Amino acid sequence: MEESASAQIEFRKVTKMYGSVAAVTDFSLAVGRGEFLTILGPSGSGKTTALMMLAGFEAPTKGDILISGMSVAAVPSYGRDQGIVFQNYALFPHLTVRRNLEFPLEMRGVKASERVALVERMLKRVHLGAFGERMPSQLSGGQQQRVALARALIADPPVLLLDEPLGALDRNLREQMQGEIKSLHREFGKTTICVTHDQEEALTLSDRIVVMRGGQIEQLDTPEALYGRPANRFVANFLGEANILDDPELGYHKKDRPGTVPMIRPERVRIAAGNAVQPADQDQRQIVSGIVEEMIYAGPLRKYQVRVGRTSLIVREHVASGQEIFKPGDTVRLDWFRADVRSLSE
Repeated sequence: MEESASAQIEFRKVTKMYGSVAAVTDFSLAVGRGEFLTILGPSGSGKTTALMMLAGFEAPTKGDILISGMSVAAVPSYGRDQGIVFQNYALFPHLTVRRNLEFPLEMRGVKASERVALVERMLKRVHLGAFGERMPSQLSGGQQQRVALARALIADPPVLLLDEPLGALDRNLREQMQGEIKSLHREFGKTTICVTHDQEEALTLSDRIVVMRGGQIEQLDTPEALYGRPANRFVANFLGEANILDDPELGYHKKDRPGTVPMIRPERVRIAAGNAVQPADQDQRQIVSGIVEEMIYAGPLRKYQVRVGRTSLIVREHVASGQEIFKPGDTVRLDWFRADVRSLSE
């Protein structure tokens, strides 16, 4: 999305320096009204710094940040109309759940009678209607996360900021809360910026994803486009698993496309016994022989690591009844459609 009057949030050539170190460099981004955008990247990529500048906890060294067309670079955090959910939830430990939800309404001068109705409605919406008088310490991690989301949304801010919102939860709770966050986003329609290092979380929740490295944007696109058409080797490896096919034994010759490498996702590679009948469409496929190094069973998926020449390839297939299972040391045949291979920048 290009910068325009329709963008609710804009970063315009923002740089943030800590002494002589640049945490974010020349960062430009436009987020549309009602969009769910995730900033994804490894530790030190600048993603949290970008969010903290948007939240008003850090000031840009250069550049500008706009919300609804108005510059907020010099506006303190309490002067920005936005809800924030932190990784550690930041609930007030000495206040009940009900009082935690009332607090932002009090700060905005909402009448007591209206506060009661709003809190009751929000507690029911996040499935905590019977928990209003409990203290945060009496809640599970998932319940605390629901309270944090409810508190961020109850005053109806136009912008919602999520800082590693599910990082403190176990896998099952994370998956449940991903569904809850998606549901709340559909219902409330808030422009949402989420920062995470969790690729699955980003793919599940987002309308678009920003992948950052070294304080700069590597790629910005929809989850489907980022996964299926990564711009370079870093994005391919960071957003899921990737097989880099830069080996003549895999059909790659560097002189054909200088400055690029071919990549295929593990689920696009088929595995069969070494003596299996050749596929009928073999003229459209790259076919190689290899030795199984490892087999990992992961419930609905089975993952193989196969040595082909000097390259180790990953194969991921869904478990099915009657499926042939290979063990380390087995000779196997791998094949993939040449059309599924993506050419990446180095």
